[in-house]
Amino acid sequence: MTTIVVAHGAWSAGWAWKKMHPRLAAAGHTLVTPTYTGLGERRHLAGPHIDLETHVADLLGVLETEDLHGVALVAHSYGGMVGTAVADRARERIDQLIYLDAFVPADGQALADLVPPGAAQAMRDAAAADGDGWRVPPNPVPADTAPEDLPWIEARRSAQPLGTFTQPLRIQRGPLTLPRAYIYCTRTGPGDTFGLFAAAAQADPAWRYRSIDASHSPHVTAPDALTALLDELVRT
Repeated sequence: MTTIVVAHGAWSAGWAWKKMHPRLAAAGHTLVTPTYTGLGERRHLAGPHIDLETHVADLLGVLETEDLHGVALVAHSYGGMVGTAVADRARERIDQLIYLDAFVPADGQALADLVPPGAAQAMRDAAAADGDGWRVPPNPVPADTAPEDLPWIEARRSAQPLGTFTQPLRIQRGPLTLPRAYIYCTRTGPGDTFGLFAAAAQADPAWRYRSIDASHSPHVTAPDALTALLDELVRT
């Protein structure tokens, strides 16, 4: 049995992984889905002070207070920023890092440095126009999201604090050496934001590369296929 901890994506929270809990439990694993400060059930804590380091501290706190070891850390989308920092600072607790259609930042890079041209400014403009200068409204959900899932998702997504997108990642303990994998969602969105990271992982023999016939949130749109992939990766 493996403990799988999720570093979730932007505008999301632990709730978005509810389809995965029974599936991974049936496969013999424990799934832990913390929610970052200012999102989901913690949206009442949102404020302009929240940045990437806040969300890194959230996950480190869960690992420490729950005394988790031997963890497979799954980093989805924006969670690649969070998960990379957490894997750096809690190396003794994490056995492997699995990027799920996620950003793979280098030291000193912010998410705003990694998105397609114009996207970072669009986020800043949206926050200035509709979010008091710090709240970034959610991106659209994947087009193939089932109609019955839309009310559940749209009622729970929250604006994301801009600082989480603009604060650079800081690696504190040197290059990561733990096993890493990349799962690329092949039903790409506009601009194919994650194709470059997938291609780099596929070309690097130090990484395990997998693809999934799904859009950007397979924990919602393709939970059975994602369960099978995660089960395979954490067992090998």
